[in-house]
Amino acid sequence: MDALLILGGLLLILTGLVWLVMLAFGTSLLWGMGSLLPPVTLVYALRHWRVARKAVVLSAFGFIPLVVGLTLLASHDSQRLEAIVSLAWLKPEVQKPAELQIALHGELNGQPFAPQQGELIDGVLSLREGQDFFARREISIRLPQSLNGALTVDVLPQDAGPQPEVLVSWLLPDHDLPEARRLNRGYTLHLKLEPAAPNKLVGDFHLVLPPQYKTALSGKVELFSNRLRYQNGAVDTTFDSRDTLEYVIGDYLQRRFATRAVELHSLPPVSLPAERVDLQVSARINGKDQQLPVLLQKGKRGWRVSGDSFPALGQATAAASKSAVAPEAPRGAVTAARPLDRRQRFSLDRLQSNPSRYQNLTMRVQTVRGAQAEGRFNGIDTDGQIVIRRNMSGAGEASFALAPEEISRIELLEP
Repeated sequence: MDALLILGGLLLILTGLVWLVMLAFGTSLLWGMGSLLPPVTLVYALRHWRVARKAVVLSAFGFIPLVVGLTLLASHDSQRLEAIVSLAWLKPEVQKPAELQIALHGELNGQPFAPQQGELIDGVLSLREGQDFFARREISIRLPQSLNGALTVDVLPQDAGPQPEVLVSWLLPDHDLPEARRLNRGYTLHLKLEPAAPNKLVGDFHLVLPPQYKTALSGKVELFSNRLRYQNGAVDTTFDSRDTLEYVIGDYLQRRFATRAVELHSLPPVSLPAERVDLQVSARINGKDQQLPVLLQKGKRGWRVSGDSFPALGQATAAASKSAVAPEAPRGAVTAARPLDRRQRFSLDRLQSNPSRYQNLTMRVQTVRGAQAEGRFNGIDTDGQIVIRRNMSGAGEASFALAPEEISRIELLEP
């Protein structure tokens, strides 16, 4: 409503001014030319009031809805009004510097590939172009070995044995789901990555797929090794990700209990972006398991725990906490039983019958049309659809729902 009032008022004012100029041209050509300048227009309205008064009154009426609309806008969105009045919308948009320096040359499916996002987390290397839930173009490489520091991988088409799984996908115009192709061998891959502070991997990337895939890429890449972001050497708590929330909660628990012996268990499912998140957190503190309610709120300075007024954990407290840690168990002690691998006998029927057993686990879903989606299982909605959630770099998280009859294959990717 406020926008309509503002636009209506501006339209009346503009109509009145145009009418006034037309009246000035009707009086004489000299007055008409002069009225194109605001000071002369005012002089003309005063000198020829009987002729110009109708146009002036029409413009004056336009100020009524304009003022009412601006008042309504100020009452519920003062920041937007401030931006309009300050003419900030006229200034050119400042492009943010790229988070990652990625310089790849080549093509994916015959099209230029310029990824803006890259990460290597939980053994999966991903390069994405586009900010939506489904990337315009994406390469995902699942590495068989665990990452520990520097990484070097060399694969040739004739190599035997288990090789990294390569998944390429692209989103065609007017398609809701991307096309995807998966390869386990027959390609060339060279990776040489070195860790770079605080949470990046930098190095060479070279990938050539068989000719029918029209995919060949080579150059330098920079990848995130987790979903934390840093500013001036400190964690950026304004970034929306589960890793950010875990960092904020872990720091809060350390200061609250004055100990660094805090082991935070996996968080419950979280929908981001959000302004507040209410969680029931499970953590092991000083060797004891505890369940704690935590309310997180996001302000101008980022995420923080509501009611957090605990002081910073000093060096003396840290030393005391280290000495208070329970001693190691004797070698002869019986270790805890290894948890059951839920990937065994996993199926869509088992998922539907007991969804809580697989909550927040990574899955890969293939539809009957050949499209693929990979992310964390976020439950079954009221319509019986399988909800898959995926982290988005710089954009929080996004979810996608698939009906069971659309799914031709579903895989559980972690125990």
